[in-house]
Amino acid sequence: MGSIGNEEDIWEVWWCYDGWHAPGDKLEKMLPSWARLHRLDPSRPLAEQISNAKVLVPTTGVVDAAAINAVRDLRLIAQPAAGYANIDVKAAKQRGIPVTIAPGYNDNATAEVAIMMLLMLLRRVDEARIAFQDRIIGDPVGHEVDGKTLGIIGMGRVGKCMATAAAGLGMKVISTDSSSSREELEQLLQQSNVVSLHCQMNPQTKGLIGRKELGLMKQGAVLLNTARGPVIDKEVLLEALNAGKLGGVGLDVHWVEPADPQEELYRHPRVLALPHMGSATEEVYVRFATVLCENIIRIREGR
Repeated sequence: MGSIGNEEDIWEVWWCYDGWHAPGDKLEKMLPSWARLHRLDPSRPLAEQISNAKVLVPTTGVVDAAAINAVRDLRLIAQPAAGYANIDVKAAKQRGIPVTIAPGYNDNATAEVAIMMLLMLLRRVDEARIAFQDRIIGDPVGHEVDGKTLGIIGMGRVGKCMATAAAGLGMKVISTDSSSSREELEQLLQQSNVVSLHCQMNPQTKGLIGRKELGLMKQGAVLLNTARGPVIDKEVLLEALNAGKLGGVGLDVHWVEPADPQEELYRHPRVLALPHMGSATEEVYVRFATVLCENIIRIREGR
């Protein structure tokens, strides 16, 4: 790492994904005069664009060793999220480049989206909107959440927010976390009317919900995912839906983002798919931009 530049040096801050522009806009307004935000040109590889960067903001873009090593004087990788699976942390460490994350800034917002999907699926809101247009009264017939069992897989900060909200609606909440046994996971799947995924994405959780796990779930159960797409086996999920096993699936995260709405899975009538909006609130984006800006200033000032 080079020495801290003088006040006249302009720092290039690179937004490394062609998306999540709303928090990028907020960051751009907050940055001090010596910093300039640059946005990825998606038609060119990231590594070809960032040679003069001082700061990389990955969001959901892949910041691998090639990208990190393409930058001459990189000072910081600042991730506006709790996860960093898309960042080659080892390559950054080898160059002495700090990687910062922002855990806890979107916990409530993400739990709200999970609760929203739960309610929309149990009360069949998509069908109700169609019924309204057809001037139908009193249909479709859904289910109350009161008295139902919610199984939370991943009892971290978001999972705990989800549990609090669900308990307030009268749901019985059971959960597993990274220390739980296989037997405990299977019991959760068998007992839950709704299963909500909030676990981290890692080699142990990739494909965690597969054919056996879906088979253990109750007939007509609802599955929610606000964790990461690959936690669920996508092909097996579609099979379970087509077989009538699941009463509904809510997806705010996907295997490839942005997802293709024309895929068979997303066209299934019992799938509620959202555009990864768990953190998409004004409040969260202001918090993200603020912590990014503060971390950039700290690095600039050598703190």
